Amino acid sequence: MSSQFGLLNTRRFAPFFATQFLGAFNDNLFKNALVVLLTFHATSWTTLTPEVLTNLAAGIFILPFFLFSATAGQFADKYDKARLARLVKLLEIVIMTVALLGFSMQSLEVLLSALFLLGLHSTLFGPVKYAILPQHLREDELVGGNAMVEAGTFVAILIGTLAGGLLAGAAGHPTWVAAAGLVVAAIGYLCSRGIPAAPAPVPDLVVSLNPLSETWRNIGFARENRTVFLSILGISWFWLYGTLFLAQFPAYAKNVLGGSESSVTLLLAVFTVGIGLGSLLCERLSAGHVEIGLVPFGSLGLTLFGIDLAFASPDLLPAGAPLALGSLLALHGTWRVLFDLFALGLFGGFFIVPLYALIQVRSASEHRARIIAANNILNALFMVCGSLAAAGLLGDGLSIPALFGVAALCNAAVAIYIYSLVPEFMLRFIAWLLIHSVYRLQQQGTENIPEEGAAVLICNHVSFVDPLVIAAASRRPIRFVMDYRIFRMPLISFVFRHMHAIPIAPAKDDAVMMEAAFEEVARALEAGELVAIFPEGRITDTGELYPFRPGVQRIVGRTPVPVIPMALQGLWGSFFSRKDGPAMTRPLRRGMFSKIALTVAAPVAPEAATPDHLQEIVAGLRGAWR
Repeated sequence: MSSQFGLLNTRRFAPFFATQFLGAFNDNLFKNALVVLLTFHATSWTTLTPEVLTNLAAGIFILPFFLFSATAGQFADKYDKARLARLVKLLEIVIMTVALLGFSMQSLEVLLSALFLLGLHSTLFGPVKYAILPQHLREDELVGGNAMVEAGTFVAILIGTLAGGLLAGAAGHPTWVAAAGLVVAAIGYLCSRGIPAAPAPVPDLVVSLNPLSETWRNIGFARENRTVFLSILGISWFWLYGTLFLAQFPAYAKNVLGGSESSVTLLLAVFTVGIGLGSLLCERLSAGHVEIGLVPFGSLGLTLFGIDLAFASPDLLPAGAPLALGSLLALHGTWRVLFDLFALGLFGGFFIVPLYALIQVRSASEHRARIIAANNILNALFMVCGSLAAAGLLGDGLSIPALFGVAALCNAAVAIYIYSLVPEFMLRFIAWLLIHSVYRLQQQGTENIPEEGAAVLICNHVSFVDPLVIAAASRRPIRFVMDYRIFRMPLISFVFRHMHAIPIAPAKDDAVMMEAAFEEVARALEAGELVAIFPEGRITDTGELYPFRPGVQRIVGRTPVPVIPMALQGLWGSFFSRKDGPAMTRPLRRGMFSKIALTVAAPVAPEAATPDHLQEIVAGLRGAWR
């Protein structure tokens, strides 16, 4: 994890990180302090009940996301994002000044106005926050950068919430809350001045102030890429799911666990630490690249531990409730609950970080901020809908643990639906799981696989999982040209069909299929895709290379693109190879976590891509390790 923490030593990340951290801290400092004050002192300010006021405050804070996110996205595409960040921080100083006035006057109207403006501040900063990262970070730093931002945001939420509650309860006068917020806002502005320039991708954009038409247009930009749009839906679902759990913590701690006020803080802290650690682990688990295979892994954990939390929750309040924190921790069942909450946060980090990075990588740069604005709108909509649904279910008599169980089952249904629409997520998960459980993959030279544009990848063919291993090492999707007989194998067929593999047959078996395969390869290359082919034409049953066939030469003769030679090592003798007979007949023949490698050479010009030359390169890459 050293590389992502190393970003804190760079000017292109550290000032931005500090700016967004302090902004999230200040939001929660003021919000929680205001909620605490309204809960305990509302009778001296208004005739409204504390329950009504706290829900009113939540609605007022989230309202700007619906009204101004579309405009904020246009601003972030039209103007320099670093300059926008500084202007937003200046607005934060003004807002804290308004809050200071509201506390001094004990005016609920002024304080709620400040809360609305604080929601506007977060709305304006949202597209800047995520759209600026691809401009300042390399592709192999995006996962780490997003991990740091997500971990920092949740830590800031936790600390800000605690500080707001402490200041509201301990300070002699509530003006101290706004004074503290004013100091934090000023420090945030100073940090923002260090953010390097992030030039506007569309400086001539004409800004429309109509939130309805612009929201629909922004969602349209997101829908241009199906994977991006479904990633946004996945992120929005996560915020619904996470907010549903967080909102129940006070009542759950008091009415289910039998704890005191301090137990609410404990639940929030454990959940936050889990999300922070899960976010930070994403870089290591994805080898620094955008690995969407972690997303199904995350959704699996969110489902399993959500269900377990429902079963782990006690049916009856413990004797002597409400219990002090020490007494609550002395109960054995409490530790299972805390572990479930930690695991929910951990797998939530695995789920959310790759999705944010995927949106940044695959969104068109000229629309990126507006697509993120659409994401923010849908996030807010999902959270409101989730809160209303939870309130309705609880109002109908459903218990909080049962609500957790229902939410976890809904999470499983949503995950299955999304992965059925975009099989790429599940396929990447299978590939990721393969090289992190059955094998330990070493990679060398993968930077030679181009990040954009067409190319033909060629490799020796050792086992049935060769395409999955290669796909796991590539940052981009690959179309594999494969023997048509593999498509008749039930499980393997399912995987490769959803990878959009291209079946091919020898001319003597099916000349029509062979010609159709070459036509499909040409179309894929003309569309700028990566195509991979195994020139031996078969999986080896001796461990040695078979002579390369002339198919690659024919492909690049029609569509001249670079040819990237690769070599797999260590798969000979594995469960999926044909050593000593048919493959997949002796499970775990080499145990778990056996070492394999993929080595990639520099591109070969199409005119030099003869079978003999390519075989010589691949043999040299493979060496004696089979």
